[in-house]
Amino acid sequence: MTVRVLIADDQALIRGGLVALFTAAPGIEVVGEAADGARAVELAAETKPDLVLMDIRMPVLDGIGATRQILSAASAASSASAAAPASAASGSGDAAPPRIMVLTTFDLDEYVYAALAEGAAGFLLKDTPPERILSAVHTIMAGDVLITPRITQRLIENSSRHHRVAAVARPQLDQLTAREIEVLRLVGMGLSNSEIADRLVLSEATVKTHVKHVMSKLGLNSRAQAVVVAYETGLVVPGS
Repeated sequence: MTVRVLIADDQALIRGGLVALFTAAPGIEVVGEAADGARAVELAAETKPDLVLMDIRMPVLDGIGATRQILSAASAASSASAAAPASAASGSGDAAPPRIMVLTTFDLDEYVYAALAEGAAGFLLKDTPPERILSAVHTIMAGDVLITPRITQRLIENSSRHHRVAAVARPQLDQLTAREIEVLRLVGMGLSNSEIADRLVLSEATVKTHVKHVMSKLGLNSRAQAVVVAYETGLVVPGS
């Protein structure tokens, strides 16, 4: 399956390099380029990409605001499609919301935590080698936290000491079963599904089902956002 990618970065050199990299890679198609967040929102609505590479610091609208608007629009479209009669909804609104992969210059960029809280699926450093960028695209599309859970966990631990994101809803964990709370805690600690399965002596398929239920009940868009919620609700304590 071809992954359709939208690139949002205000640096023409960065955009050009990513376009060249993806154009040469099998299974990836660049569907648009945006030099600011507002244009990224417009192109996301027009092109329906599978994945958006989103810079944080951009003019007009930053990457956090653009991420919020893109995922909010996708969620609204999905809800409208689900509510429409089958005959009216047929052939439209079937696409899943795009995954957002944040581009940042520093691994402790103060805005990355907020981007993850808004529903971004992970983050990517701009000095990442080309082969790892390609690998990261497929990792995100497979539904995992970007690159490795431990990198995302370290980032959240460092930034969450200093930044509390008001936009992050603090869900009522009593919606979850005891097992689902334990799974969420382990996701927050950076464990993969296979590692959680080993820890809890469950099958990986069962763990995937628990993770799906957790995300559905709490209204989460990505596994990375589940990590944020685990910290925000105190299931995982920074530095623990």
